Amino acid sequence: MNMNSYNTNPIKFKAYKMFLQTLAADARLKIIQVLEKKPLCVNEIVTLTGYEQTLISHHLKVLQHHGMVFVEKRGRFKYYTLNQETIQPLLWLIDAHTKQYCCKIVEGKR
Repeated sequence: MNMNSYNTNPIKFKAYKMFLQTLAADARLKIIQVLEKKPLCVNEIVTLTGYEQTLISHHLKVLQHHGMVFVEKRGRFKYYTLNQETIQPLLWLIDAHTKQYCCKIVEGKR
């Protein structure tokens, strides 16, 4: 294929970049990982991640804005859940890939 005739979709490129940058922040990635197990409120996420409450709240808003987590009010508390339709299956693929490739790089075996 002639590279000069290959055009990328600029909106799709920006959307991919936004999506990957959203996952690239350490705090957001940790939040995603703890929400894989079950819905949690902010205080539980703070305890499990070790991050400050204000930081967790900020990153939850970003994740919610990008559709990666959803929020449900239960009494006085808001519970956050991982998007089971799109993000959970993606995490399964990432787990398979990292187990086969990235973990080996980290362990110095590749």
